[in-house]
Amino acid sequence: MSAAPGSLGGERGVKARLASVLIGYGTLALAACVLAPLAGSTHINLARAFDRSIPFPDNVDAQIFFVARMPRVLTGAIVGSTLAAAGVVMQALLGNPLATPFTLGVSTGAALGAVLAITFGSSLPVGALASVPLASLAGAVVASAIVYVLATRPGRPISTMVLLLAGVTLNAFFSALILFVQYAADFTQAYRTIRWLMGDLDVGSFAPIVAALPLVVVALGIFAFLPRPLNLLSVGADSAATRGVDVGLTQRLAFFSASLATAAAVSLAGPIGFVGIVVPHLVRLMVGVDHRIVLPASALFGAAFLIGCDLIARTVLAPVEVPVGVVTAMLGGPFFLWLLVRRS
Repeated sequence: MSAAPGSLGGERGVKARLASVLIGYGTLALAACVLAPLAGSTHINLARAFDRSIPFPDNVDAQIFFVARMPRVLTGAIVGSTLAAAGVVMQALLGNPLATPFTLGVSTGAALGAVLAITFGSSLPVGALASVPLASLAGAVVASAIVYVLATRPGRPISTMVLLLAGVTLNAFFSALILFVQYAADFTQAYRTIRWLMGDLDVGSFAPIVAALPLVVVALGIFAFLPRPLNLLSVGADSAATRGVDVGLTQRLAFFSASLATAAAVSLAGPIGFVGIVVPHLVRLMVGVDHRIVLPASALFGAAFLIGCDLIARTVLAPVEVPVGVVTAMLGGPFFLWLLVRRS
């Protein structure tokens, strides 16, 4: 009878920590979303931007706020949160703290689809999405399907070793195809592909966000059911199975949700690296390793982190804008090396 109160107390402690984390990190993410559109190389009058008496075509402040800044801030929040959460799930799935959302080739497949669309495809939009984001999503789906088929056997859990090897191999193969396509392209097309591969949040409207939002909502919805199984899975598949976890189902949900989140993020902003490894490790240093707390905290902190990186990207050399992927790489590269040294 004594175990129940202790268990209840433990659950209450987790709920209290989760509430404080959600309040703290949520406030940080909200502050980033509110303050980032106000900063930039051009000063804007916020009252004038919201003044409906001025026609929108004549209201430069409104155009800067609602067209140039607000969509990219929301894109940064969505991409940062999905990549950070996908990084947490991927590290738990593979049992490797150095894994990222791009480890399994999903990002490279998405990049190959986008590069093909830029070089050989049409620029006409299809519905709410342009051809490049659609091709990026298609490439991500193909890459995910290949890796999944190679790593699964009927009635058995996913082989994480095969999953990892297949992802690394697919990354190398798709990267070679991307280089070949760039070699065959003309200068203008090659320059567009290079800029896209650097990662950029300059979406220019809310339409791409709305189009990608259903994928993000589905991925985050699946993430909400994963923390407890991932906690048990982190101590070993056999141990998790003896405690009632359906290991195969958990692995499949983790793989598909992380792949879906990565595909949605890459289709919106291109392959922005290091967010999925820097943010989860920073969050673990602050809140511990419990996935019930790490996963939502990483999603919120990832949103604020990428918005902050984008703010640096568009102000440090203003009026010239640096691709945000360059900023995250410059911050994440040394951090990744520090992780390697720390683990060794």
